[in-house]
Amino acid sequence: MRGWDSLESPEKVGESHMIIVMRSSATEADIKAVAEKVSGLSFTPHVIEGVERTVIGVIGDGNKDPIKSFVNLDGVDKVYPVSKPYKLAARSSKEEDTVVNIRDIQVGGDTFVVMAGPCSVETPEQIDTAAKAVAEHGGVILRGGAYKPRTSPYSFQGLEEEGLKLLREAGDKYGMPIITELVSVDTVDKVVEYTDIIQIGARNMQNFPLLRSIGDVRKPILLKRGLSATLEELVMSAEYIMSGGNYQVMLCERGIRTFEKAYRNTLDLNAVPALKGMTHLPIIVDPSHGTGRVDLIPTMSKAAVAAGADGIIVEVHPKPEEALSDGPQALTPLMFEQLMKDLKPFVEAAGKKLVVLK
Repeated sequence: MRGWDSLESPEKVGESHMIIVMRSSATEADIKAVAEKVSGLSFTPHVIEGVERTVIGVIGDGNKDPIKSFVNLDGVDKVYPVSKPYKLAARSSKEEDTVVNIRDIQVGGDTFVVMAGPCSVETPEQIDTAAKAVAEHGGVILRGGAYKPRTSPYSFQGLEEEGLKLLREAGDKYGMPIITELVSVDTVDKVVEYTDIIQIGARNMQNFPLLRSIGDVRKPILLKRGLSATLEELVMSAEYIMSGGNYQVMLCERGIRTFEKAYRNTLDLNAVPALKGMTHLPIIVDPSHGTGRVDLIPTMSKAAVAAGADGIIVEVHPKPEEALSDGPQALTPLMFEQLMKDLKPFVEAAGKKLVVLK
């Protein structure tokens, strides 16, 4: 890592955005003292703890030349001005990969996780059958929609709170954390009450009031890429959440809209290694929405592993032909079982560990 003096000067990159890298030997008292110094200069400190060392993001419009205020403080290794429009999410702010912890499940680093379940929670029997299949065949996080943003106002919109209750019950029964989508600011408290992971869907990736509303929520967030969003726009949306103090963000490549009609979306697996260079956040791939075709999901899941993804999220439904949403892209339990068998050697070849339920 280069010293701050080898980068652009503070005047060129913006006088109020920088990263303070603490030494691995820095004490809690050292970190607290630096954070208090940041606040004292009218900046906002963002303390991000890593496995080996802590970094402190400095954001705001305080002192015009703050770097010299920090370089000689106890426990400080280096100080970097940040030239990227995103600060806290930038790879330059944190060299090691972020690992997001959901109960005893780690997402990021050297692990590979599989999240699975139906697009929508429909009935108690449906979600129970799906959850049982996911747990038995190697999935570790149960997905399911309770609030569904649909293209047509006449399509099934979800069971709302009843769906949240059913998803929670199924997750608890089979020992899995749950993930569900948040679609509006007025349901934040309700979704937080039931879920372990909050999903922000593609249509809401740049719903900035919604992103701000979860900035102070202390639960992991899965942020999906918008239909036509650039990677920088995706990372900037993550920055909205992180700037509010929630650093537990995972990014999701779920396919983008192109001219191709052979499948629902174009799964942009270029995004995985590109994002790995841009940010330290975990990257999840959604081959279900990314293709819209059940026959393509196994191949693209393996390709996601090869591209360096930290996990996948796929749709599993006991009877896809009867599904109220996204049936054509849902795996049956038998298909999911085969996918997990086929995926294991690819995960091992990539040098990762497939996370399993304990």
